[in-house]
Amino acid sequence: MISPLPELYFRLRDGGASVFRMVDDARNGRLDMEQVATINLRSGEIRLGKDKTLSESEQETVDAWLADRRESQPWRRLDRAMQVIEDINQTAHWAQTEASDKDLEGVSDALFLAMHDLRQVLVRRAADRMSEKAKD
Repeated sequence: MISPLPELYFRLRDGGASVFRMVDDARNGRLDMEQVATINLRSGEIRLGKDKTLSESEQETVDAWLADRRESQPWRRLDRAMQVIEDINQTAHWAQTEASDKDLEGVSDALFLAMHDLRQVLVRRAADRMSEKAKD
């Protein structure tokens, strides 16, 4: 059984979401998505599309989505970092056991640079933490 359609659909994008109203045209057997707003997660700004309005329940849904997204953002970022660790481990295994020389030629430079960048950031942040602890 298919669950009932939500009133709104949120398409994630960098820094927020596009908000679509679900329009069920059962007579023609179609489902349309009408973009009604965009959300800026940082500022909390909800920008309505031209000639668009939100009903009270839609506004409550958008506000609830925004609050939930802001609340879950810290653990989503931590989860993403944990996923990167897994990806690095799997990439190392792939490079050691399966990758051809040609495969490695295609990705090695980009991997070296990305890992170097990450290492620099981590070392700098570790030094900052140690410096802060020394001050206390």
